[in-house]
Amino acid sequence: MLNLQSINISNFTAESGKTVPIRLSYQIFGQPLADAPVVLVNHALTGNSNVCGQEGWWKELIGEGKCIDTQRYSILSFNIPGNGFEDHRNIINNYKDFIAGDIAQLFLQGLKELKIESLFAVIGGSVGGGIAWEMAALAPTLIKHLIPVATDWKSTDWLIANCFLQDNILNNSSNPLEDARIHAMLCYRTPQSFKFKFDRTIHETKGIFNIESWLAHHGVKLRERFKLSAYKLINQILKTIDITRDSKDFDKTVSEITSHIHIVSVDNDLFFNAEENKNTFRRLQQLGKKSSYYEIQSIHGHDAFLIEFEQLTSFLSSIFKDRSEKVA
Repeated sequence: MLNLQSINISNFTAESGKTVPIRLSYQIFGQPLADAPVVLVNHALTGNSNVCGQEGWWKELIGEGKCIDTQRYSILSFNIPGNGFEDHRNIINNYKDFIAGDIAQLFLQGLKELKIESLFAVIGGSVGGGIAWEMAALAPTLIKHLIPVATDWKSTDWLIANCFLQDNILNNSSNPLEDARIHAMLCYRTPQSFKFKFDRTIHETKGIFNIESWLAHHGVKLRERFKLSAYKLINQILKTIDITRDSKDFDKTVSEITSHIHIVSVDNDLFFNAEENKNTFRRLQQLGKKSSYYEIQSIHGHDAFLIEFEQLTSFLSSIFKDRSEKVA
């Protein structure tokens, strides 16, 4: 794997009180860390630190000459511990001992180990964006541009309900990874997206609906490259996003964040509702915070942040062409 490196954190204590050793792996793309502004990219549920290049899961957005240009920036991405990207030794089995804030704290410790004192931007999609919110709440002066994409600063009741169902599938199904993935795809996409893609057509050789074949394919694909423990952990992280946990006040928490907050929603996201994000933006405006709101228009729902790259680039290009930022 390209430039995969790691930091050993011997005694990490989660908010639950559980203390464990953690190996935090990461990759760096583009310019060396000391030579250019740093952009931290937080991966989504089934993503990893390999964010650009031929196999990069966000390669349409990040790369040479792309919106987030590797010729101008140092691109850093950590793996959520236990996601199984580097190998299957770094596994967290006691997944309910961890919450989203713990992952944010781990990433902050990683930045400290790498001697990074400021970030030009933190961008993340879905659960990665939720972790970005958590990082900003924990280190309110660290980030110049906070860019949460297709996410929110908290898990809503709807999201918690779906994560609860996912957890039950993962613990009770005879084919846990496949069945959980099939259910999740119904939340990542929309009825309109399925109609556009399949329109009740039948698979030529299998004799089943193409939607059924597609869902089964995604289930098998995930099982082949993902550990059950990894899915359980990241589902738990997704369920526990909340910068106001422990009775913290939202207004007070965000008032301390110095970042320009760029909220990117998807108009028909079933996981992270656009109206929730609009309410957050309106509140940020009332509080006088530097903030922007963008909305991807797509039939594809939550997954639009992995599909609608022209829109995403148009929203973000002005941020990453900031000529006032010193570039070596």
